[in-house]
Amino acid sequence: MSIRPLDGITVVSLEHAIAAPFCTRQLADLGARVIKVERPGSGDFARAYDKQVKDLSSHFVWVNRSKESLTLDLKQPAALAALKTLLKTADVLVQNLAPGAAARMGLTAELLHQENPQLILCDISGYGNNGPYRDKKAYDLLIQSEAGFLSVTGTPETPSKAGNSIADIAAGMYAYTNILAALLQRGKTGKGSVIDVSMLESLGEWMSFPLYYAYDGADAPSRNGASHATIYPYGPFKAGDGKTVMLGLQNEREWVQFCEIALENPDLAKDERFDKNFKRNEKRSELLEIINACFSKLTSEQLIARLEKAQIANAHLNDMAGLWKHEQLKARNRWTEVDTPNGRIPALLPPGLNDSYAYRMDPIPAVGQHTDSILRELGITDAEIISMRSSGAV
Repeated sequence: MSIRPLDGITVVSLEHAIAAPFCTRQLADLGARVIKVERPGSGDFARAYDKQVKDLSSHFVWVNRSKESLTLDLKQPAALAALKTLLKTADVLVQNLAPGAAARMGLTAELLHQENPQLILCDISGYGNNGPYRDKKAYDLLIQSEAGFLSVTGTPETPSKAGNSIADIAAGMYAYTNILAALLQRGKTGKGSVIDVSMLESLGEWMSFPLYYAYDGADAPSRNGASHATIYPYGPFKAGDGKTVMLGLQNEREWVQFCEIALENPDLAKDERFDKNFKRNEKRSELLEIINACFSKLTSEQLIARLEKAQIANAHLNDMAGLWKHEQLKARNRWTEVDTPNGRIPALLPPGLNDSYAYRMDPIPAVGQHTDSILRELGITDAEIISMRSSGAV
């Protein structure tokens, strides 16, 4: 249990916000040493997004555990030289700086591979390293919009963004998996590689169902809030106690079970108005009145009990308080704790149970917490570190 897949791998990351930090945190989960390069003083601007977790940012504590924080002002020659020295022996460089910023500092694949041919470089950006959108600013909401996500999400009247940063998360996931693939590839070839991950292409992949649904000029799926665009009943329904229950039918066998057991109305299953999904979808409002007449007499737990008996897929409509205390997460021992500069906090273990190793769940660093120790590793003397600190290089 003491050997992890990425033990011995060093990742240097010029990162901020979510996409790159989420990628590198997952590498750290698997044992990689992740050195997070931050601005002297303030550090990653995501540290200041809010103060929800013991006076720390909710975004930051999520994606930055198990890392070392090295502060460098890369506009200063001594700081940039220290970074380049660090990259001579690193395995991976991840960066999501503004387009072209890394190249202007000499951090190109051509130059870095001269010193370290095995280095894997991963660039994460909004739109990729070429094309007409290369230099366009890209925030999560903007990519959700460009990728068509807003066109299929929300109510018929109002497009709605996702409640979390799905474009960042998608890009971070594809950067993570591409780096894992590049490490395997390096094991075969002995050479590093260059990875170019864009948020648009990452979220575009996740949009492939509605994209194909609208193939060859066809209409795209409509916005239906939490309901399914083409299957009915499928979505949120109110119980008599005012709580919402999610349920979904997939086939005609389940429709019969739903009528006979959940609604206790077996005749409805034979009603020709509703005996096929396309008919139910066309007559949603009519069918909803029948469903509501039954569900209004039941509490949410009574309704879920009927749905379970009928083997109809269902779920509670949880809020964050419900997720914090979810009995399934507790039963599977998915919670642990990590240290922060302001004390210990609970943390979910990464998805996936593996019986051959334990995930790394080390502290969230303070800004520049590891600067001196990392610089000493590079052979920089204490006197030089003092000089760099006085000039603001670190």
